[in-house]
Amino acid sequence: MPQPHGGKLIQRIEKNRDVEGMEKLKVSKDIAKDVENIAHGIFSPLEGFLCKDDFENVLFNKRLSNDIPWTIPIVLDMNEKKYKEGDEILLESENGLQAILEIEEVYSYDKKETAQEVFKTTDESHPGVKKVYEMGDFLLGGKITLVKQEENPFERYTLYPKETRILFKEKGWRDIVAFQTRNPPHIGHEYVQKTALTFVDGIFINPIIGRKKKGDFTDEVILESYQTLMKHYYLKDRAVLAILRTEMRYAGPREAIFHAIMRKNFGCTHFIVGRDHAGVGNYYGPYEAHDIFNEFPDLGITPLFFRSFFYCKKCGGVVNEKICPHDSKYHINFSGTEIRKLLKEGKKPPSIMMREEVAEIIIKSRNPFV
Repeated sequence: MPQPHGGKLIQRIEKNRDVEGMEKLKVSKDIAKDVENIAHGIFSPLEGFLCKDDFENVLFNKRLSNDIPWTIPIVLDMNEKKYKEGDEILLESENGLQAILEIEEVYSYDKKETAQEVFKTTDESHPGVKKVYEMGDFLLGGKITLVKQEENPFERYTLYPKETRILFKEKGWRDIVAFQTRNPPHIGHEYVQKTALTFVDGIFINPIIGRKKKGDFTDEVILESYQTLMKHYYLKDRAVLAILRTEMRYAGPREAIFHAIMRKNFGCTHFIVGRDHAGVGNYYGPYEAHDIFNEFPDLGITPLFFRSFFYCKKCGGVVNEKICPHDSKYHINFSGTEIRKLLKEGKKPPSIMMREEVAEIIIKSRNPFV
């Protein structure tokens, strides 16, 4: 099992901390999730929101100022320069989060530059860029201490790195592959997962639960469909399902690295990287998320790259370009757009595209899409 990113699993939780009389700052659901992910070590080695030096290093070098790989800025924004270095404030969310922020720095930043570096575009049609442009003009950097967690409607699916590392050891797993998803599983996903599982001890299926773009599937549908798939088609002692409560940033290659780092902190040794990982629209090349791993020989988790895979009528199963000798006229691609279209019409996709049990879960949902 790999060491946590940066060598230490961060734990910044003090439930008995007195917060009476502290000045309060309301934060969004997304920021509240970032706070909890810092506190529980999912974002190790971060102990809080990035200060300016780290922020700029992440933007331009894809590393923290101490040279540890890091690709996504984890920041707290505000509209006015209300606080100063040395202040302690209480972060609160509408769902019950309480966390202390020790402010080390208040600084301005260039939104257009931030968008270009992180998302490789300044186009406001990109959901990540749009969010950057909507942020406040100043960033607060400093360590956080979690005092009270948010209400979590998915508590039964929630495991933190401290727990998964113990669980994997109890199962006797030494090599663990992680699978990132924001969709219910189709047959192609199952093929990728089981192909990877063939070479390791266990698989950690870790769907993102949190803000997504319009048209994506709801959290509830994703979870229920995976539960169903694992119940009928996976060995219980070879697969674990737990959620990752964070937002999708749609940062393509940079987010692929970020996703791998988080799974390393959970204790995984391998990470599946698919075609256009964490992409949106046509902003990234289909395999940019593969190529970026060449920049990080010190990442500490092994990527498993999957290129195109499809159902071949001649082969009679799901295959990929390395093993199928047949013409493309025999191939059926796993089109997310086509699968969504059928499901929206209340129709089950063909069994070569999606398990019947999974399709039924989605169809019976009153509104499976965000």
